[in-house]
Amino acid sequence: MRILVLGGSSEASLLAKALSPRADVAATLSLAGRTKNPVALPLPTRVGGFGGVEGLIAYLQAEGVKAVINATHPFAAQMKRHAAEACAATATPLCAFTRAPWVPEEGDRWIEADDAAAAARALGDAPKRVFLTTGRQQAGAFAGPSPHHFVLRSIDAPDPDALPASLDLVLARGPFSVADEIALMREKRIDIVVSKNAGGEATRAKIYAARELSLPVVMIRRPKTPDRPVFTKIEDVLGWIEAQRSAP
Repeated sequence: MRILVLGGSSEASLLAKALSPRADVAATLSLAGRTKNPVALPLPTRVGGFGGVEGLIAYLQAEGVKAVINATHPFAAQMKRHAAEACAATATPLCAFTRAPWVPEEGDRWIEADDAAAAARALGDAPKRVFLTTGRQQAGAFAGPSPHHFVLRSIDAPDPDALPASLDLVLARGPFSVADEIALMREKRIDIVVSKNAGGEATRAKIYAARELSLPVVMIRRPKTPDRPVFTKIEDVLGWIEAQRSAP
């Protein structure tokens, strides 16, 4: 059974490790190619886009793909839409493997925003030192003249034309501990944190650190995604695969 795993998340890594030893499935991992040196995973891997919905349809048909698992980042909205449209057009079963979003807990000071542009507006006009943890893809929403000073952390260097005017750039790859995050926020004299609601534990330390330091967090909500089965546990995804294998 040929399976396409749309990757780019810790869930994709977990799934790749679970599928690689199996002889009854032939899984291929697809990465968008936005990270220059992705962590190597034990599945045949393709890197780069498909060329929109039509390109993905052609790939599914040419490769004889029998099931697609979307394990992209929770904010990879375009890929999710393309996968849903291509799978509907080819009658290919599709599910999502993702992590549950974070929810505010006692002591959290969240300001929720629908997207990065709304998060930039939520910072207000009074000058602040902002810890920007949205990654380089959404840094452009904060570019241009601003009363704020930004500390942007990214795995790879962002496009210099899409950066805030006043900026400290921190190039680092996580995971980071709560102690690491507290130390960085104190060193940079952070007043407010901007984060996407990625969910999971891999990047949650910054949320704990902000709570410990009583800092407000502008939390960007997840984009709306197409209807399809959504799983947050690896055993449920593997069960879904078995259901597809036994389907006529």
